[in-house]
Amino acid sequence: MEFVQVIEYETSKYDEIRAIGEEFTRTRREQGGPKPVSLLFCRDRDRPNTYATIARFASYEEAMENSGRPDTSEMAGRIAALCDNMRFYNLDLVDEVTP
Repeated sequence: MEFVQVIEYETSKYDEIRAIGEEFTRTRREQGGPKPVSLLFCRDRDRPNTYATIARFASYEEAMENSGRPDTSEMAGRIAALCDNMRFYNLDLVDEVTP
């Protein structure tokens, strides 16, 4: 079963956060290891400085393997330092419809 993690955060430093994410993605691609199947980066239209990153993984186990890596923890810490507030939603994908 696929797994989706939604990370909602408030920040006035989105460009810095995005740069950290790009650096991490590039490094993970080069070094290998578990990574999301896809990433979506979203801005809330109704709440200024509110964003969400939606990470889709092949499975919960792969997501947890990714989360347990020291480089993931280091990247998450750098991003958290730039945020005013962060919330995590851990979701099992139970159905998908492609219109």
